Amino acid sequence: MDFLDITDKTFLVFGVANKKSVAYAVSDVLTGAGAKVVQVVQNEEIKGRVSKLFPGTDIFICDVEHENAIEKLTEEISKKYTRFNGIVHSIAFANYEEGLKPFHETKRKDFLQAVNISCYSLIGIASAFRDMLDNNASVVTISISSTKLAAEPYGYMSPIKAALDSTVCLLAKSFSQFSQVRFNSVNSGPLKTSASAGIPGFIDYFLYVEKMTLRGKAVDTVEVANTVAFLLSERSSGINAQGVVVDAGMSVNYFDKNIIDKAIRD
Repeated sequence: MDFLDITDKTFLVFGVANKKSVAYAVSDVLTGAGAKVVQVVQNEEIKGRVSKLFPGTDIFICDVEHENAIEKLTEEISKKYTRFNGIVHSIAFANYEEGLKPFHETKRKDFLQAVNISCYSLIGIASAFRDMLDNNASVVTISISSTKLAAEPYGYMSPIKAALDSTVCLLAKSFSQFSQVRFNSVNSGPLKTSASAGIPGFIDYFLYVEKMTLRGKAVDTVEVANTVAFLLSERSSGINAQGVVVDAGMSVNYFDKNIIDKAIRD
């Protein structure tokens, strides 16, 4: 028996860009468990890449940054699908083209663009697909392990992820008025993805974080994907409006003796 009981269930996954994407790992886990995955990608170029990763899979295009794009997507998808058992929101964007800058120099247009794509899109997707979600469906988004750390390379994405975490709670409350649909986030430690590679100074921070985990090894994308699959399944039916931290114990290990000793020696 499939423990997660997601065989033959249908999930809508937003955000696959390449094989290093969290959304790719999630799709791979779901497909391996016998679920049907419908993909939503940003543009035609990405659609071409994803079609090679998941041959025969239905792939739709939606750039969530643009007004009415999500509504148009819903209309298109509804011509073929009427019901989804869950949605995965793995969409985020920040403009780091100008390199690392002090937080107080964040540009308004960059912040608003990032919050639109990375946070508001979850609200838009939930609202647009409300009537296509099974009454017991699960919606999962990808956040970060802590929004209270001043990680300079991540910059203004930290408060945006904090807004995303709050959005999860408010959507869960809102949907509870008419359904059993659950909203949760997987709050991951730093991952090696194509998106993180664009963050200034990320590699140095990643190597440091890896040493801070209890096992001395950073979180793998598949570990995040496995947690997402669990939250999508009815095995997690009692979990709602939560952020599940997947960081290999990093958050409890700030005073690791080996790290402290090395810092003193240096």
